[in-house]
This record gives sequence, structure tokens and C-alpha cells, in this order.
Amino acid sequence: MSHLVIAPVIFPLLAGTLLLLLRRVISLRVRRQLNLLALVVGVILAVRLLLEVSDGTILVYALGNWPAPYGIVLVADRLSAWMLLVTALLACFAMLYAVRGTDAGSRHFHPLFQLQLFGLYGAFLTGDLFNLFVFFEILLLASYGLLLHRGGAERVRAGLHFVALNLAGSTLFLFALGTIYGITGTLNMADLALEVTRTSPDDLGVVRAAGLLLFGVFALKSALVPLYLWLPAAYSETSAPVAALFAIMTKVGAYAILRVYTLIFGPEAGPVADLIAPWLLPMALVTIMVATLGVLAAQALRRQVAYLVVVSVGLLLTAFALGTPAGIAAGLYYLAHTTFAAAAFFLLADVICMGRGPLRDRLDPGPVIANAKLIGALFFITAILVAGLPPLSGFIGKYMLLRAAVDTSSMPWVFAVVLSAGLLGIIALARTGSLLFYRATGTIERASTHGRAAPGPNWGRLLPIMGLLGLCLALLIWADPVYEFTRAAADQVLTPSDYIRAVLGDATTDLSGEPLAPITAAPDRTAGVTLD
Repeated sequence: MSHLVIAPVIFPLLAGTLLLLLRRVISLRVRRQLNLLALVVGVILAVRLLLEVSDGTILVYALGNWPAPYGIVLVADRLSAWMLLVTALLACFAMLYAVRGTDAGSRHFHPLFQLQLFGLYGAFLTGDLFNLFVFFEILLLASYGLLLHRGGAERVRAGLHFVALNLAGSTLFLFALGTIYGITGTLNMADLALEVTRTSPDDLGVVRAAGLLLFGVFALKSALVPLYLWLPAAYSETSAPVAALFAIMTKVGAYAILRVYTLIFGPEAGPVADLIAPWLLPMALVTIMVATLGVLAAQALRRQVAYLVVVSVGLLLTAFALGTPAGIAAGLYYLAHTTFAAAAFFLLADVICMGRGPLRDRLDPGPVIANAKLIGALFFITAILVAGLPPLSGFIGKYMLLRAAVDTSSMPWVFAVVLSAGLLGIIALARTGSLLFYRATGTIERASTHGRAAPGPNWGRLLPIMGLLGLCLALLIWADPVYEFTRAAADQVLTPSDYIRAVLGDATTDLSGEPLAPITAAPDRTAGVTLD
């Protein structure tokens, strides 16, 4: 049993606890250094874990050495390792921006940041539905504090809506878990994948209802229409590095949908097979169109970026809804791209706000900001990334999605919605760039410096933005090996017997009652073993 699986979960918990205990003893500078060191270690652990599972091995860690399904297990496969690496890289650049001054004003910012990562990493690695609920609550509790950091009336109002809706979602989550446990007697995901296939006709309606209730909770977490209304205000009103970190929050809901509805309620789930198939694709496509209208109608830059996050959720879940290896692989590639691009956009929007004086991020013509050429170039690159124009990674991700949809019956709808939303997004971002840069007149800096030279670029704030854009560039340069990995991850996700066998052991039986093949030391996951 490899302790590497639990290390990414334990380390931010220990780091957050240490920062909390020492918050009154050590200076802000030391807190920053400790946090950044912990984040670098998190990246190293995520890379190491990804390398360990890249050959298809599924690592299982049984806490207290209690075997599943009786004990708590953490499970690392290609999908969870990919999510960990994306989150760890995002957190590093968000914190690099935060230490330029956003983290000041509260001793709790750095502990909460680490506890947020503790919840995120745990949600990606847990093999148990109840502990998925626990980690959801941990990351949400930390996110409440981070969202409200440094206060303000609008931020508190947005935070109240965020808290109220997510508490309602948590309550429904508990109802669904209690119902499922009452019928099946287990909440271990691998064990549930077997138990739901044996559901009696009398309990079938209850299990379906509980499964759909879970989907409603995950749809709220991922901001699907009509459960997205909390996101634009919360993401646009909080501080920039927190909004950047929150770019991964909606992906937790998308991850949960992919994991639960391929493993537990997937095509091999017998009477509850493909439970959300009639719902997921239509909701994802409607989310794209509704959020695109929000992008067009936004009167503030940060609100526009928040709606772009909702658009990306729709695109991501459209890819997952196709249910094919190519579709899921495209979604996992696009997930990394949109997380980094949206985070960079939130940070860049904050830099633009600080340069526009009282106008802040309102989309009205205003003064020329300092270093407008450099910031305008970064805006142009980020807009191309988000809009999905060639030749950057956004185009690659959308191309993969459209190519995956070609052989499906939903191809006309996917092409129509994705392409039309892309066109409208380009129009909206072109208008924004024109208002912020081309139609700007006069300067704040010259009026305030009495003829002295305008200040140089604030590299401390611009370098994290460039780093996130650099990650998008890396996705473009190494698109082929990244796609090969995501395709292998998709194949593994669509072979639930591998996951079940790894968690429950070689004695596990398939749906026909026959024993599953034993696991070898270096399994070949390209073909997999399917359940009968």
C-alpha cells in the first residue's frame, strides 16, 4: 500500500494547521514563504503520483488498513492524478499573485488557502461517496472564508447567496446518501457499482430518485443551468487570486458527475444504467447558450469572465455527455486549458481594474492605463485562448470536442451550439478589448505624476498571469502526449471493472457472478476488462 496516495491530502492539512497555529507568531512574509513552499511540494507530489499511475496502475490506500468496503479508501488513477496536477499548478500561480498584497488584512487567508486545497485534493482521491460529501464541505467552508476575505458590501451579499445555495445543496447531498445507503448498505463507490446492479424492482424507483438527486447536487456545484446563478456574482466580487483558484471549483462538480455516472450509474449498471444520459447533454448545451448571453450582456469585465467560466462548464460537460473515449479525452484536455485560461483572465482583470481608477472594471471608455501595450497584448492572448481561436490550446480543445461529436446522433446540436457560442464570445471579447484599449483617451498616470515618467510594469502581478498563459502554451506544444494521456484516462474511466477490482480485490465477482481476472503488477489498461 503506497503512502504516496494520501500524501497530497495530508500535506495541505498539515500546512494549513501549522499556518493557523502560528498565525499570531510569525510575520506575513514568513506565512507567505511557508505557503509557497507547501504549494511547490504539492506540485511535486502531484507529478510523482501522475507518473506512478500513468501506466494504468490504480493505487488504493486503505486508511487504518481496513479493507473496502468497510473502511475508508483513497484511490488514485489517471483521472484523479490529472485533476490533482491541474489544481496544484493553478494554486501556485494564484498564490504568487496573492502575495503581492491581496493576502494582507487577515491572518486566516493562508490557512484557508491550504484547507481549500485539502478539500479539493480529497474530493479527487476519495473512493467513498460519504467522504466525497465531507471533502465537499471542507472545501466549501474554506471557500466561504476566502470569498469574504477583506469584506465589502457587494462581496458579503454575493457570499450570502453562495453560502445559502451551497448549504441547500449539501442538505440534498445528505438526503441522497442516506437513501442510497438505506437501500444498498454501502457508500463505497466500487461496492456501489456492484450493488446497484442487484437493485430489486421494488427499490428501483428510490435508487433512481437518489441518483438523480445526486446529479442535482453535482449540477449545482458545477453551475449547470438553471443552477448557475450563484456563480457570476460570487466569482466577480471576490478577490482576484481567490477567483483564480475558484476556476477549479466548478470542475469538482464536473469530476463528480464523470466519476459517479460512469462507475456507479454507467452503461453496465443494469436497471439504473445511463441514469443521466437523457439530461446531461441538453442541460450542458443550454448552459453554453445562456452563459454566452451573459457574456454579451455583462457590463463589467470581471462579471464577463465569470460568465465565461459558466460557458466552459457547459463545454466541458458537453464533452463528458458524449460518453465516448474521444469525448471524455477532449473534455479532460479542455478542462486543463479552461482552468488556466480563466484563472489568468481573473488576474488580468484585476490588473486592468487597478489601472482604470474609479471606472474599475466597468466596460465604459476610460483613460489609457499604464503599460497599456503590454497589458493589451496579454488581454489579446487571453481572449484568443478563451474564445477558442487558432492556433492556441482553446482551439485544440474545441476541435477535439467537435471531432468527438462527429459520429454521434447529437452532432448537429453540438456543432450549432458550440460554433455559434464561439462566434458570440469573439464578438463580446472584441467589444471589451475595444472599450478598454482602443477607445481609451488620456491617462491617469500622467495627471498624477506631474510630467514624470509613468511607472514600469508591475512584474510581480504580471508574471503569475504569464505563467498561467505559459501552461496553456505547454498544452499546445505538447498537445499530442497530453491527449494520449487523457485518452488513456478516458479508457480507464469507461472500464469500471478495473477500478472495482483494484478497490475490492481479486475475489470480486462481476455481474454474472464470475470472478474478475486477477490484477497483475503492471496491468495493460488499453483493452481493459468489461463487466458482463
